[in-house]
Amino acid sequence: MNASACHGFQPSRPDDDADLAAGESVELWRREAQQLRRAMESRPTIDIARGILMTACSCSPDDAGELLVAVSQNSNTKLREVAEAVVATTTRQEPLPRRFQQHLATALAAGRRD
Repeated sequence: MNASACHGFQPSRPDDDADLAAGESVELWRREAQQLRRAMESRPTIDIARGILMTACSCSPDDAGELLVAVSQNSNTKLREVAEAVVATTTRQEPLPRRFQQHLATALAAGRRD
């Protein structure tokens, strides 16, 4: 029995495989470029949030960055969203959301123990 006759199976041609690989590669590059674009757009907000935390918590730039990352990871929230909330405490006089307050307090307490 011919294997290609089973259930309509047709072996792919080498050109099909190359086209598929090229298409997947292009899509990967597009997604990566989009992620990099978003990261570049978020960077100023993250830097401003670091500055706010440096002032409010009397900490170094690295420590402020670590605080943002800790709040982001522990609250399962994108870093950009945490940074936007921190910036809003200054620009729009909004209180930091309670879930972020709790994680920030925990991160600050852990940092002081180190």
